[in-house]
Amino acid sequence: MKHFFNRRENIVTEALDGLLQTAPAGNLARLDTYPDIKVVLRGDWDKAKVAVISGGGAGHEPSHAGFVGKGMLTAAVSGEIFASPSVDAVLTAIRAVTGPKGCLLIVKNYTGDRLNFGLAAEKARVEGFRVEMVIVADDIALPDIAQPRGVAGTLFVHKIAGHLAEQDADLETVAAAAHSATRDIVSLGVSLSSCSIPGQAHAERLEADEGELGLGIHGEPGAERIALQEARSIVATMSERLSRALPGDGHYALLINNLGAVPPIEMGLIAHTVLSSLLAKRVTLTIGPAPMMTALNMNGFSLSLIRLDDERKAALTSPVGSHAWIPAVERHGVTVLPAIAVPASESVAASHDPAADRLIAAICDHLLSLEAELNHLDGRAGDGDTGSTVATGSRSVLAQIERLPLKNIAATLSSIGSILSTSMGGSSGVLLSIFFTGAAKAYSDTKDMAGALLAGLERMTFYGGAGVGDRTMVDALDPALRALKAGGLAAAASAARAGADATRTMKKANAGRASYVGERDLDGVPDPGAMAVAAVFEVAAGLR
Repeated sequence: MKHFFNRRENIVTEALDGLLQTAPAGNLARLDTYPDIKVVLRGDWDKAKVAVISGGGAGHEPSHAGFVGKGMLTAAVSGEIFASPSVDAVLTAIRAVTGPKGCLLIVKNYTGDRLNFGLAAEKARVEGFRVEMVIVADDIALPDIAQPRGVAGTLFVHKIAGHLAEQDADLETVAAAAHSATRDIVSLGVSLSSCSIPGQAHAERLEADEGELGLGIHGEPGAERIALQEARSIVATMSERLSRALPGDGHYALLINNLGAVPPIEMGLIAHTVLSSLLAKRVTLTIGPAPMMTALNMNGFSLSLIRLDDERKAALTSPVGSHAWIPAVERHGVTVLPAIAVPASESVAASHDPAADRLIAAICDHLLSLEAELNHLDGRAGDGDTGSTVATGSRSVLAQIERLPLKNIAATLSSIGSILSTSMGGSSGVLLSIFFTGAAKAYSDTKDMAGALLAGLERMTFYGGAGVGDRTMVDALDPALRALKAGGLAAAASAARAGADATRTMKKANAGRASYVGERDLDGVPDPGAMAVAAVFEVAAGLR
């Protein structure tokens, strides 16, 4: 896999400096111990309160430095990618931020972190510092192991401890609340890929049709491999296992964590699916979805829950000054407001015409069959969605075909234009809506179908700006409509196909998404919109 970096040995220090340079001035600082010791701390810290320190290997950004700030972590200690920071690094952080009230170390349950933070704590106590340590082991993926892993549920502990410390609670109170929280947290993750480390060769252990349930945040193998399936099925499995593991009745906070590479649109879908699952009735607060404890570029997500009481709810909802914390919100439904209805006078009653019904259905069905082919073509010369866009419009027309006024040609053209403007999306949807709307107006005036369609084309090219030779659907539509007026449907189909084929040799696109693509990538690739137009005319002419 490809990565952005300069030198492998500088990745972590440069990334931390990037965080410091883009955080609000004065909020964060680092110690002058680079590169061996990497400590990020609050820029306003005066040691008057209990310090809260966490950390671990890099690669989990924004954890841990992204959670340094008022009301959360006082300092974060970073190792190299997936490698625990050294004893000296942790001890340096303790010395830097710990005052008379002492400090709490929050450690994820991995051997390296336990040993390095633990020995640093012992050394700090010898030096006279008051130090407590809490270990988070929230992962339920492997229920039979003696030492469950610490994963994203650790962030609950950061927030609770940081809140209490900011309220000037003493070390015993902060540590007790943190220990108590660890007993009431459960987490589970899933991924469709393992992660890759910059500068290292990557070997993907999952097949194309596999995912992995319960894998660790360093890419460790999970509890089991699962077949690639709908998100709702994956979430249902996770919800069932998390529900079984919840520590008692009551209400919970839910953290929806992106493990690094899931696109925001998919995280939104995941959030909706989780909040529609059997877990939802137990959830009072939600945090995310967001990348909060990642595993580099892992294409997965995790769910973490903590049982709430009044004190934990207050702690999780209190404001913080950290860079990456996502404010908790009360779980709520979707607010739906009524749209303004189309006045009844503007609608035309449905009417049936068997020939028109068969033609429209045949065209839509054929366009649906071309979805993958058109997407493939568009993927080579555009953004890969022409087939899906055309299919969406076709499905919408088919879904409403029984409500079309098929005996009224002008009204039918206008109705199809309205359907496409609402459902099809993108530039293609609005251009075709303009085409059909313009054709409807012209037909109502002239009752000449070929002339009306040419009038619709004139309106579409006026607004869209594309003409013949610009490598768009117009290269097929314009010659087809001119042939239709002169020689009928067979001539139109032949002209449309010739126009679509001609786009293969056009070196440059002057309109549409393909206009951003170089000549090398366009060579020999026909325009997918023009190919769709040709297919429509061939169906209409009975050639398909």
